[in-house]
Amino acid sequence: MTAGVAGRSYPDQLQDLLDQNAYHYRVDNQGVSGDTTTDGLARIDNVIAAKPALVVLEFGGNDGLRGVPVAEIRSNLQEMITRLQAAHLPVVLLGITLPPNYGADYVKAFTAMYPSVAEQNHLRYIPFLLLNVYKHAEMMQPDGIHPDGLGNHVVAQDVLQLIQPVLSKE
Repeated sequence: MTAGVAGRSYPDQLQDLLDQNAYHYRVDNQGVSGDTTTDGLARIDNVIAAKPALVVLEFGGNDGLRGVPVAEIRSNLQEMITRLQAAHLPVVLLGITLPPNYGADYVKAFTAMYPSVAEQNHLRYIPFLLLNVYKHAEMMQPDGIHPDGLGNHVVAQDVLQLIQPVLSKE
């Protein structure tokens, strides 16, 4: 692990990994901290206008933390995917889950939403983006929800593994 990893976002670290592996792509992180699927849907035309080679869609966690109904989150995700696919943009989906104190029924429905949406839309996906970091305190920020620099490096590696089959080195 290099000293430069600390505090960097996973999109920054994903860019590093792409560069190190001779992939000629530029990561354009259009995510905004705290955004919900409603916010993402409101900005989806900006993503479409950029004509990216691949869209890595990661939304829903902030909705879940606010208790937004799962049906509404799913509808917003589906609308984003529908619009991206209509623009002939490849999409991968990154899922998340919630702490258990949000209630077993809500967490179960929320967590099940990502595989269901991915399967419905024939998307490559990660069901739980933080799977390889959330149980490791040394990879998480003190809030226990967000990864730190080391955790973001692991997340970037997981995302690269997901997207490599759809990337080209040309």
